[in-house]
Amino acid sequence: MASLSLASSPLFLILSLSVLLLHSCHAADPDPLQDFCVGLPNATNVYLNGFPCKKSSGVISNDFYYSGLQQAGTPNIFGVSFSIGVAQTFPGLNTLGVSINRITYLRGGTNTPHVHPRATELLYVVRGRVNAAFVTTNNVLYSKDLKAGDLFVFPRGLVHYNYNIGKAGAETLAFFNSQFAGTSVISLNLFASMPSIPDEVLEKSFLVNEQTVEAIKANLAS
Repeated sequence: MASLSLASSPLFLILSLSVLLLHSCHAADPDPLQDFCVGLPNATNVYLNGFPCKKSSGVISNDFYYSGLQQAGTPNIFGVSFSIGVAQTFPGLNTLGVSINRITYLRGGTNTPHVHPRATELLYVVRGRVNAAFVTTNNVLYSKDLKAGDLFVFPRGLVHYNYNIGKAGAETLAFFNSQFAGTSVISLNLFASMPSIPDEVLEKSFLVNEQTVEAIKANLAS
């Protein structure tokens, strides 16, 4: 009786499925191939997924230190400000697959609907009261009112938002499993792109007239 080939054996199928599962559970960023790779964000004539590494002999303790979150940023038109801790500003994060943002909200401030294409986000409330929510690809909304000490997670690539629901300012920390999660703000992508999306496309997409589209563009331009 002929023996079963490896490709048709149950063991081969199990091993193949295991490899696929391991691959699907992989972190957002590639695994590092060394202890660290302090980035050189200003390197020229080099194009790769991430930043080239500083020579180990030139690495110092301060490469793994960052004070950029100590001060809140300048509030934007939506009443929120961001202090960013990503590989571009904190080169010690290069290849480590993590980053952090400090988000400060004025009263009523809104971190408007947006997407992080490269990372899951874990939101931690430092002070105040914040509503956090995301929308699935089936248009199901998951929403929760949060207070200081609470956590909420936004799955990678899904539209989400958070806003201050308290009577005073609020602050959160956003943790990402990517050295640079990327952010696509829906309203700005659609109404403030350069060059502009044709008005006709926006009118048909939102079932509104040209005057409404132009008014939204003018508001966001300010």
